[in-house]
Amino acid sequence: MTSKGGQAPRGEKLQKVLARAGLGSRREMEAAIQAGRVEVEGRLATLGDRVGPRDHVAFDGRTVQRIHREPPRRVLLYNKPEGEVTTRSDPEGRPTVFRRLPRTRGRWIAVGRLDLNSQGLLLFTNDGELANALMHPSQGVEREYACRIRGLVTDDMVDRLVAGVELEDGLAHFEVVESAMPLDDPQEGSNAWFHVIVTEGRRREVRRLWESQGVTVSRLIRVRYGPVIMPRDLRQGQLRELDEASCRELYEHVGLAPPEPSRAPSPKRPRSRKRKQR
Repeated sequence: MTSKGGQAPRGEKLQKVLARAGLGSRREMEAAIQAGRVEVEGRLATLGDRVGPRDHVAFDGRTVQRIHREPPRRVLLYNKPEGEVTTRSDPEGRPTVFRRLPRTRGRWIAVGRLDLNSQGLLLFTNDGELANALMHPSQGVEREYACRIRGLVTDDMVDRLVAGVELEDGLAHFEVVESAMPLDDPQEGSNAWFHVIVTEGRRREVRRLWESQGVTVSRLIRVRYGPVIMPRDLRQGQLRELDEASCRELYEHVGLAPPEPSRAPSPKRPRSRKRKQR
């Protein structure tokens, strides 16, 4: 709580506690506090509030699961197969991507989603501020997909998809559309592969853009998220921790301070045993 009587403030800034719990960036949490969405010990919170380990914090009426100590910030890569949902639980009992994740202090947050029938690169992090920065439209983080298209794709169609198409939730477009072969190549047929780039994470955006032109996506694979590229040797269903250099690049890509490098103790050299002289 806020200190009284000129004493040094105790506890942590409320917006930092909320961001660490994965509810949004610190700036978004400041806006939520101002909007009256946060309570501390049963009263409406105000900007500048600090909270201690025992203070009860609620966000939109729900108790916030506190993370009292800053956990090591981690990022995982996952090669999602088709048939898994990007939710923590599923009422239909379908397998979820969260079932494979290792334990961590805090909670894992999926960076964006992939549809049930989509596959490829999915990022997880236990840093709520990083997750929100990577997903926020204002950052314009690129997502690259490989798409197999059923139907004839023409140059005019590609021009429209890059210029912008009106969907039910507003104007959308591809930043880039690249074909594996020339569009007029007769060998390309009706199952051509394309790479496309979008900078928003709208629901089924890639599929809906192609469908607006009368063609369908028969396979959809995310191959890149921002500066992170799917490793060629990461098989479907496998997880991998992002290395420190790539993790730093990812944080800097969205304007955040990267985590401190881990200082693992150097392995001790085994003591040599002197042979007893006979």
